[in-house]
Amino acid sequence: MAQYLLEILSEEIPARMQPGAARDLARLAGEALAAAGFAEARVRTFAGPRRLTLVADDLPLAQADLVETRKGPRVGAPDAALEGFLRSTGVTRDQLEARDGVWFATLTRRGRPTAEVMAELAAGIIARFPWPKSMLSASGRTRWVRPIRRLVSLFDGVVAPFAIDGLQAGALSEGHRVMGQIGPFAVTDFSQYQAELERRFVVLEAEARKRRILEGASALAAAEGLELVQDAGLLEETAGMVEWPVPVLGAFDPAYLDVPGEVIRTTMRVNQRYFALRRPGEAGLAPHFICIANIVSPDGPDLIVAGNRRVLEARLSDARFFWDEDRKTPLEARRARLAGVTFHARLGTMLQRAERLEAAARVLARYTGADPDLAALAGRLAKADLASGMVGEFPELQGVMGGYYARHEGLPEPVAEAIAAHYRPQGPSDAAPSAPTAMAVALADKLDVLVGFFRIGEAPTGSRDPFALRRAALGVIRIALENQLRLPLGELLGALNGGEPPPGLLDFIRDRLKGALRDQGARPDQIEAVFALADDDMARLAARLEALARFLETADGAHLLAGFKRADNILAAEARKGPLPKGAPVRAATPDEEGALFDALAASAPAVEAALDREDFAGAMTALARLRQPVDAFFDAVLVNAPEPEVREGRLRLLAAVTALMRRVAEFGLISG
Repeated sequence: MAQYLLEILSEEIPARMQPGAARDLARLAGEALAAAGFAEARVRTFAGPRRLTLVADDLPLAQADLVETRKGPRVGAPDAALEGFLRSTGVTRDQLEARDGVWFATLTRRGRPTAEVMAELAAGIIARFPWPKSMLSASGRTRWVRPIRRLVSLFDGVVAPFAIDGLQAGALSEGHRVMGQIGPFAVTDFSQYQAELERRFVVLEAEARKRRILEGASALAAAEGLELVQDAGLLEETAGMVEWPVPVLGAFDPAYLDVPGEVIRTTMRVNQRYFALRRPGEAGLAPHFICIANIVSPDGPDLIVAGNRRVLEARLSDARFFWDEDRKTPLEARRARLAGVTFHARLGTMLQRAERLEAAARVLARYTGADPDLAALAGRLAKADLASGMVGEFPELQGVMGGYYARHEGLPEPVAEAIAAHYRPQGPSDAAPSAPTAMAVALADKLDVLVGFFRIGEAPTGSRDPFALRRAALGVIRIALENQLRLPLGELLGALNGGEPPPGLLDFIRDRLKGALRDQGARPDQIEAVFALADDDMARLAARLEALARFLETADGAHLLAGFKRADNILAAEARKGPLPKGAPVRAATPDEEGALFDALAASAPAVEAALDREDFAGAMTALARLRQPVDAFFDAVLVNAPEPEVREGRLRLLAAVTALMRRVAEFGLISG
């Protein structure tokens, strides 16, 4: 088996595009290899600041021959039909075979050399590569993220030639733009290619670059008695900006530490891509930073540090100016300026949105346990920092700065905390608020967006979600589930919409909830069994689902599910013959198993209902479990379709009562097993 290696060397590839490019390269190559008959090939891809690399292992030297049997006209058909078949297949009359009165042609297509196939495959991938943004080549024939400078295309150590805009693929690559200038090098296979790149100061694998950054930065910090402030996103980005990561430790004037830590970190991260540091066990930042250079300076790191410090302190000086100026104006005064900021052409200004948040937060305080007045005040001021200089410079700090300004004004801590946290959670790695006032305002913010955009018909379609409504819905779900909030969604959405919920919104949130529960490991059929009860309280649905899953893992649960399905099938079959008998079941004198099931049902039903009333779903399942043995015994000993009509009707009513009680807990008919 042989190996194919493709390298596309270009000008700098934006760091944010590299992970997606590696995935797209693997996907396109996998699809093309499978279509070419090489589905067993093992594909690896790598992305870095200047190159995309593909290596495919376990390739044969040539495609397998393809043998195809094609059916033709019947024996004795007119000559014109037979001649047409011969022309279409390219065979002669003596090569045909008659089977069951029909002519057949066997066509053999010789497999092509894999080198040819891979060269075409590589050219095709480059031609249709789905960059988010790209530029047209000078010839106007090819689009790529940046101009392509070299192409390597090797199959089994030999060049598999193709050309892109006159640039011929060959066997020469090159190392680091600055430190690797000892000339191009000839590539023979992937192992040698990767080793030669390393010798020329290029770390090919993104994960290896991340490890070098993290380990090097942590070691520098530890040497100064500091620790790195972890930032996975920044680590990913810096690993995409450098081919040879060189962490460098610097310091800045401690006087800037009077600016909030979030501001300093954001300044470092957004403008310079620096890592922040702190002293172990301390909440604040240390006056140090780590930047990631792309070269080893022959004169040492001092010049690099000095230049980076000057740039950082200039940015911090600007930030401190905004910090000092913003605190001169109260949030209430800033709030008035929101009248000139449009939220959405059909949903009004940011001031109108703030008014809606004030009203919604007061309503939601009832469900989160917050003081309604404090929740309303936090909702009223939540968007005021959008009119501040700091948020104008750093939009990432909206909400956070409002919290700082609220504390500076002496507003109650729950109000400041709620303003700071009302955008959360903004993603799966972001913590959901848990304080009562913060939950009320965060829910108000997300529900206002959902209600507003659904009301004007801007629901997400397909992958399109320009207003991040899926994220808003998931935020509502996380706040409710993680804090066990009892939120009657239909009622709340109707209240916020001035009547009924906007069409489709309740189903939209329920669908997101189903997805969230599946991500937590819940079985889809059990989710559907619980959602069939049409409950709109998310925390209650999740609790019911958890109890159901545990019940079905027990022997009682599994046997009772089987009994339910048997009873339900009997009832469905009888319903097709005519209306089922109405009314409650009556205890029969004989046989004993029928009476025993009636007695067990009579004992279990009140216990199930009482448990459901107090929302003790595990208790409801335990009460249902008492039916397991009587149901099994009933089906073992009792003929449901008895010849006597009154006996048959009584037994059908008994089974209907059993299934009805079980459906009070979940729709067991939707559960597989």
